[in-house]
Amino acid sequence: MDLLDTWRSRPAAQQPEWPDPAQVHAVAAELAKLPPLVFAGECDLLRGQLAAVARGEAFVLQGGDCAETFSGATADDVRNKLKTLLQMSVVLTYAASVPVVKIGRMAGQFAKPRSKSVEVRDGVELPAYRGDMVNGFGFTAEERAPDPGRLLRAYHAAAVTLNLCRAFTQGGYADLRQVHAWNQDFVANSPAGRRYERLAGEIDRALAFMNAAGADPEEFHRVDIYSSHEALLLDYERALTRIDSRSGLPYDVSAHFLWIGERTRQLDGAHVEFMRHIRNPIGVKLGPTTTAEDALALIDALDPQREPGRLTFVIRMGAKLVRDNLPPLVEKVTASGAQVAWICDPMHGNTFEAESGYKTRRFDDVVDEVAGFFDVHRALGTHPGGVHLEFTGDDVTECVGGGHEIVEDDLHQRYETACDPRLNRGQALDLAFMVAEMYRTTK
Repeated sequence: MDLLDTWRSRPAAQQPEWPDPAQVHAVAAELAKLPPLVFAGECDLLRGQLAAVARGEAFVLQGGDCAETFSGATADDVRNKLKTLLQMSVVLTYAASVPVVKIGRMAGQFAKPRSKSVEVRDGVELPAYRGDMVNGFGFTAEERAPDPGRLLRAYHAAAVTLNLCRAFTQGGYADLRQVHAWNQDFVANSPAGRRYERLAGEIDRALAFMNAAGADPEEFHRVDIYSSHEALLLDYERALTRIDSRSGLPYDVSAHFLWIGERTRQLDGAHVEFMRHIRNPIGVKLGPTTTAEDALALIDALDPQREPGRLTFVIRMGAKLVRDNLPPLVEKVTASGAQVAWICDPMHGNTFEAESGYKTRRFDDVVDEVAGFFDVHRALGTHPGGVHLEFTGDDVTECVGGGHEIVEDDLHQRYETACDPRLNRGQALDLAFMVAEMYRTTK
């Protein structure tokens, strides 16, 4: 059996119950003929940058939608998410004086693991919504039926998103001289926007000085933003895995960076088996039940050569548990000699249901988990390597707190997520300033 197919003999969690396996096979065969969405050389560049993170020389900012939708693959939606990512990156780079590796949670995050396989409303039971790659959000039998044809729609939506990202980031929109332009629609009515505008003024003066001194680096005019998503649907990921003509090695060309979720990181499972054979830089989400032995076993399985930049651990323990549960993991992994990058996902461990029935997160809990993550690394003398966030460029009301003090009674006003609650743009910028301050205090 081809090593890229050994996962088929392992238990595969969180896969849809496709009604017609023959149709899945036909769709996978069609996907296998389509052009790559990313290139192996780009994955190698990212692996090199993540190696710098593992050495303590850079910081990861990874973020975007909880669950992308096909309808969201528009110029406006992509630009707004990029604008937020760029603004956060500028805050971290300038205020924390650290190189920032920018990874979008976009161009592939169309599938979601679910805690329950069905959803019940008013006595009606239907399959749970598993993301646009699997089924529709509408609560009807037709919408919720898993449809393999959506795998092809996901590919094309990802291609559109990546094309827009490349156009914006390489075509002048990401030029550092645009720092004020990114904020024009935001500064007047947002505390975070006004704080950002003051920082943008400082950047302007620094750029003017460098220009007068004859320095005008190419990095000021364009940026590299990498794509990422959870490698959840293995038929899709396998169909988009290709052999690199330069090296003869396999790369999953659906994204630059892929991660295994908390619900699918079983050592004997299909996801770990598939991911250990591809050459992309990869991540694993580690929740509050993870032991140091679990972490070491995952390193042995996924990074046996102990290659810096290959493996990232994404911590998602919750504000109440991170200070107690994270230290033994970091201590034992560090003692083993493995060079992993540690980044913090402060979103998924802090979700709760408001009295109104909306799923939400408290901004203060998000901040507290990040602070706990930094506290642990500061105490152990290790490197807090980054943050992994769910945010949107829109003025939604999905998480409570932040500069505008959104309260639970506000959630209904603009609750637009297809799955989990996201930080809005103001909350994301607030957090970026706080993270920059935390990072400075660790150095």
